[in-house]
Amino acid sequence: MEFIDQIMLYINTHVHMAPFIIFGLLLLAGFNIPISEDLMLFTSAILAAKNPEYLYPLFIGVFLGAYLSDLICYGFIGRYLGPKIFGIKFFASMVTPERLDTVNAFFKKYGVFTLIFGRFVPFGFRNALFLSAGLGRMNAWKFALSDLLAASISCVVYFTVYYKFGETAIEYIKKSNYVIGAVALAVILGVIVSKWKKRDVNV
Repeated sequence: MEFIDQIMLYINTHVHMAPFIIFGLLLLAGFNIPISEDLMLFTSAILAAKNPEYLYPLFIGVFLGAYLSDLICYGFIGRYLGPKIFGIKFFASMVTPERLDTVNAFFKKYGVFTLIFGRFVPFGFRNALFLSAGLGRMNAWKFALSDLLAASISCVVYFTVYYKFGETAIEYIKKSNYVIGAVALAVILGVIVSKWKKRDVNV
């Protein structure tokens, strides 16, 4: 049994500890440890549905964990370590200089909506987004407040859906993730093509 499976088993049999464990796991995710925020949201919501007395602790734990995880990725890895991460294989895979330029273009054009939309994009896009914001030296207060809004929206939406519909919601979430991912890819390609055209004009 994998480590994360053992943790999930422990959480399900020790619900009173679940908010703290989920909070801690999500903090680790901020350091690019492969822990799924979606899995933590799903687990929290299912436990809350089965144990209503823990509804608020579970939501607070997963929400604060998700939000602070974003701040760790942005602040410690993106701003503090900065460009040095390109020489660290563990972090370098998260973002390339080219992707950084693309994400910065998104931030300049769409502002806070980049973070809101980005939190609904699957396939590891979130951490790359937060890391890019840090590397791009996005204003700390602007990021913190914008991501607070974005995290509030995504956590409330996913937690509520999983809480209300349980496992039946998973397939619908997966399908919506593919659609959102396709839209994000199309937008990214559009930005790249636009940049190439501008370079051709300048040349």
